[in-house]
Amino acid sequence: MSSKAAILNKIKQNQPGFASDLPDLGVLGSEQFDVLETYKTVLKNIGGDFVEVSNYDEIITYIKNNYELQKRIITTVPELSEIARLDWKNDDPHSLQDVELTIIKAHFGVAENSGLWVTDDILGQRAAPFIAQYLAIIVQKNNIIRTMHQAYERIGNQEYGFGTFIAGPSKTADIEQSLVLGAHGARGLIVFLLD
Repeated sequence: MSSKAAILNKIKQNQPGFASDLPDLGVLGSEQFDVLETYKTVLKNIGGDFVEVSNYDEIITYIKNNYELQKRIITTVPELSEIARLDWKNDDPHSLQDVELTIIKAHFGVAENSGLWVTDDILGQRAAPFIAQYLAIIVQKNNIIRTMHQAYERIGNQEYGFGTFIAGPSKTADIEQSLVLGAHGARGLIVFLLD
């Protein structure tokens, strides 16, 4: 008998004689913590930043004060048309190579890892958040949930062509374990936490 067959035989002989129930996953996410504060702390720890805002005018003011408006800024948010172009969504993705700032919305955020769920219906183009020098994402404060387990329950069986979680700016630590931000995507991420 080969060693593989011997191992498999031992496994078969040591199977429990009863079927066990799957664990109750309902307890995940039941820990008590301040969801918004946890989200902000985790985002800062992974290289992102946040600004709490009450309306789109505050976002416009922040962008005017912190980004060069003469550079190319694009958005999928009509309320920001004063400072960003809306007419780029049907352009060739290669034409986005000179985008300084992309501003999009997220469906929701996850406190435990600061991930933001985005899908193609709000991205404009899949490349948009990954090709820009800087990325800004708007999320409603009341749409930040505790855990990824809750996030996957929320996503459920939704229909979408493309979806991803974005957390922080692009980063890598492959070379000599030195963290490099903006290695293969946005160099910075600002999250607008909207009331």
